[in-house]
Amino acid sequence: MPAFPEPGSAESVNLGEPTTPRPAATVILLRDHERHGGLEVLLLRRSAESHFMPNVWVFPGGSLDAEDGEGMDGLATCARRELAEEAGVHLRPDSEMVPLARWVTPEVISTRFDTWFFIAAAPEAAVATPDGYEMTAARWVEPALAVEQAATEEFAVVFPTLKQLEALLPQPNTEAALSAARQDPFATHPVLPKVIGDERHHRIVLPHEDDYPA
Repeated sequence: MPAFPEPGSAESVNLGEPTTPRPAATVILLRDHERHGGLEVLLLRRSAESHFMPNVWVFPGGSLDAEDGEGMDGLATCARRELAEEAGVHLRPDSEMVPLARWVTPEVISTRFDTWFFIAAAPEAAVATPDGYEMTAARWVEPALAVEQAATEEFAVVFPTLKQLEALLPQPNTEAALSAARQDPFATHPVLPKVIGDERHHRIVLPHEDDYPA
């Protein structure tokens, strides 16, 4: 069984005062399989040279830039821009970007982000081409298959990515996924995972779990 990639230098442990999370946005691009119509999502593999999550499969995204703007419009613009830069897929400025989740990096990690996960329908016949710098491979995959392969470490994804894939498991197609996200009152609520245990034996806990630290 292949080992999970080693963390990058920006993922070092911080036991002091937590750093302030940077606003960020990512887009989970959706399409329906051309033959059976089932839902597929776009994932990109980060470069082995990356300081943050090297060799890990992620949704296209990155930090909010000043030129992106502010508020939800700025975050959606950021997600569209990162998708174009990293995967060569362009979404129209008026394309629907539906919030699916908002996750904040645990306080124990030195580089932290306050990341909004949007979902959007892929343009017809969209072809994802990784930029060859930040991203080295692209893959359309059914969420169920990605979750299954992640469980055996055949497919390296980090915890928030896995949780968004799991959230999409009940959805049979793109329209169903968009509709469910539009109606989710918790989609914009921030989720702050925490890490408990020691350096050798630790795990991530979420706010709804009994052993989440106060």
